Amino acid sequence: MSTLSSAPITLAIPKGRLQEKITRLLNQQGIRIDLEDRKLTALDAEEKLKIILVKNSDLPTYVNFGIAGLGICGDDVIYESAYPFYRLHTFSFGGTRMCLAGKKNTSPESDTRHMTIATKYPRFATQYYHSLGISVRIIKLGGSVELAPVLGLAPFIVDLVETGETLRANNLEIIEILEKIDVHLIANPAYYKLHYERINAIVDLLKRG
Repeated sequence: MSTLSSAPITLAIPKGRLQEKITRLLNQQGIRIDLEDRKLTALDAEEKLKIILVKNSDLPTYVNFGIAGLGICGDDVIYESAYPFYRLHTFSFGGTRMCLAGKKNTSPESDTRHMTIATKYPRFATQYYHSLGISVRIIKLGGSVELAPVLGLAPFIVDLVETGETLRANNLEIIEILEKIDVHLIANPAYYKLHYERINAIVDLLKRG
């Protein structure tokens, strides 16, 4: 057996809200992964799968450059990356919504030809509103975008909303749901072509979860 065919399949998973759910799913399907003690990489017991733990927004970059052949992430980060991937499986967990939000009882200006929006997702927001013929001024933020309308930086935000608790706590509300966001198993196209048989076996396991 060649080194290429015997090397473990590499899978990047995101730190944060999805990490526990993904690890639990892998364990349920007999893929035991130990990522305790601040470890960022780990092999399963049979050394057939190598897990790489990365920041969610960085995950598409690791997969695009082949550091990880596979990755698990949402439509939001896939879209923002603009990289081409194969979507091999859509998970039943982790789904959320991309929403336009603002202060309570505030609606987009009557002149909807122009909007100012703060967001962590500038590519999505720009292309979404341009497709509607609406010009947008985008203010890119990396942290808590809910502060933007509270402090007067921008009247509106485009952000992921799961429960809406953070919005309510800051006297904000959803104005419009823009898109449903799902979580996918993605693959680097070249990596998939080299390892498709072993990758398809992993996909089959994940589909049972």
